[in-house]
Amino acid sequence: MNSLKYTYWQDDEIWLGYLEEYPDYMTQGETIEELQENLRNIYIDLMSGTIPSIRHVAELVVA
Repeated sequence: MNSLKYTYWQDDEIWLGYLEEYPDYMTQGETIEELQENLRNIYIDLMSGTIPSIRHVAELVVA
């Protein structure tokens, strides 16, 4: 089982969030559980190639 880090917050009655590695793809849910399910669905779409031109976050080591 893989795990992914995500950032989330509550705005009034809605939970908002995005996967740390893919911050351009935000989603929402009425509950934290719905938000997590929506994040899983986004991840599946990203990995399947359904979403074109995916931007990634990486870390660059410099001297």
